[in-house]
Amino acid sequence: MSARLARLAVIGTAGGAFSGLFGIGGGTVIVPLLIVWLGYGERLATGTSLCAIAVIGALAAAAHALHGNVDVAAAAVIGAPALAGVVAGVALQQRLSERAVAGIFSVVLVLSAIKLAFF
Repeated sequence: MSARLARLAVIGTAGGAFSGLFGIGGGTVIVPLLIVWLGYGERLATGTSLCAIAVIGALAAAAHALHGNVDVAAAAVIGAPALAGVVAGVALQQRLSERAVAGIFSVVLVLSAIKLAFF
């Protein structure tokens, strides 16, 4: 196995584990690792992560559903307007520089970490 494939496998394992454990994985785990370990640009990392988490998310959701940990009505209410958010987010990402997107993403991660750790 090449070093690149090994790194992708580690990234996938981490993304899957975090998805199953915390409900996160794509944006918070896969994107930064693709950027740091493999030199992906912000846009390529985001698109690659989204394709991977389509599979990861479906499997994690099914596993949680088997354990009764899914509020289907709430998921539908969250998911429907998220479609508009996806379209707006992709359009905005295409207008911003990759550096700006990375900066915004970094701030969101740091603020989230502070919130989880102290509040």
